Amino acid sequence: MDWLKLPPLAALRAFAAFAEKRNVVEAGAALNVSHAAISQQLRVLEKYLGAALLDRSGKALTLTADGEHLARALQLGFGAIEAAVGDLARSGLDRPVHVSLTSSFAASWLMPRLPAFRESHPEVNLILDPSAEVVDLRPGGVDIAIRYGPGGWSGVLSEMLLQSPVVIVAAPKLLGGKTSLTPSELAQLPWLEEVGTTEATSWLAEHGVGPERGAGRTQLPGNLVLEGLRAGQGVTVTVRHFVEQDIKAGRIVELYAEPDTRGYHIVTANSALRPAVRTFAGWLRRQARET
Repeated sequence: MDWLKLPPLAALRAFAAFAEKRNVVEAGAALNVSHAAISQQLRVLEKYLGAALLDRSGKALTLTADGEHLARALQLGFGAIEAAVGDLARSGLDRPVHVSLTSSFAASWLMPRLPAFRESHPEVNLILDPSAEVVDLRPGGVDIAIRYGPGGWSGVLSEMLLQSPVVIVAAPKLLGGKTSLTPSELAQLPWLEEVGTTEATSWLAEHGVGPERGAGRTQLPGNLVLEGLRAGQGVTVTVRHFVEQDIKAGRIVELYAEPDTRGYHIVTANSALRPAVRTFAGWLRRQARET
């Protein structure tokens, strides 16, 4: 197709609207412009083509034979475009919003709030994919990832959703009544670590305690880590927000905190988002503000 030989799109749209309505005022209303703008675009098109598309000899504008010929072609062309755009819009609405997130975030933060989303947005379906693995965000795949860290990752858009420091915690009964232990003493206790992560191992290593020491580590899904933590089955590394109420109630002891500006982020591809994805992301932001 030789695009340079085609008339301006604005002129073609104005002519197609006039050909449909047969009235410049109604054509202007259809395109949300003035009737004067429609008349101007009709003259632009005639000048561009060097053909008389409109008969102005009577009281009302009518199409010439050339005008009728072009009108039929534009009706077919714009009709096909409208149908294709409608198909794409409907397919985007029908496809669920695919969310990648850790099981601990899903269980502790998202799941208790989901009934509110279902009530306000029953038209949006979701796929919650709990995994600690970093996934690629691409069209047709994962739409949104909820990830913990400093943000600013390359190749994607990230926005802070929930800021909270990392803490080292354990149940009082595991600590034998103590509220303060050195990293070496903690290394002698059992540890719980979320599958797919190395947070517990890394923290111990950063504090000079090698992997050869300790009473063993158990890797399990994040929601089960928190259950095991509360049951006194091990020390763990987690985000303070998930255990804040437990700490305040004395069910969990906070032993160490890592002060920084990290937190959970909404991560999306650096491209246009489907309406359903924008709806879910906006709802997440409102929930975080209310929190």
